[in-house]
Amino acid sequence: MPIDWNEEVIDQINTHWQERLRPRLEGLTDDEYFWQPVPNCWTISRRGEGSAPISFGAGAFTMDYAEPPHDPEPVTTIAWRLAHVTVNLASTNGKRFGRPATNESTFLFAGTAREALEQLDDQYDHWITGVRGLGTAGLIEPQGEPPAFAHAPMARKCLYANVELIHHGAEICLLRDLYLHRGPVDVADDGS
Repeated sequence: MPIDWNEEVIDQINTHWQERLRPRLEGLTDDEYFWQPVPNCWTISRRGEGSAPISFGAGAFTMDYAEPPHDPEPVTTIAWRLAHVTVNLASTNGKRFGRPATNESTFLFAGTAREALEQLDDQYDHWITGVRGLGTAGLIEPQGEPPAFAHAPMARKCLYANVELIHHGAEICLLRDLYLHRGPVDVADDGS
């Protein structure tokens, strides 16, 4: 029996999206979206208010970043992680699936949780439709970019996008759990 590799790639992420990740994002509040579990998190901030060395974005809100990345990387908020996943999907949608070209510098980052989820839903829906349209033949075509992966099959790009969505989605869910169960902070530890 022949395997429909396109359907396998789609099923992997779409099952995760529909049954695990997207339901866990329902009800996300602005407080959760911007919550910083530790000081100096990278986040999404109003233009000019970010604390990172670099702020990406074309609108009223920007995404914290630095070149080269810090060691260790700063902890990031749900807002930052949603933005990261969304802009990556938007970039692929622009390069491969007929959407306007975009990257971290040109993206309009969301200033609310609701807007961020709307952006994510829109980009995910367009991306999964684009991947479905590739068929199995399209998955073996070269990606074309970036130069280091120009000759790699498009399947590698799609599987990498799946990994990013699963990986960062799990982090977002964990941050939601931590936010829900956060307790009062004991600032005075007397050792007893």
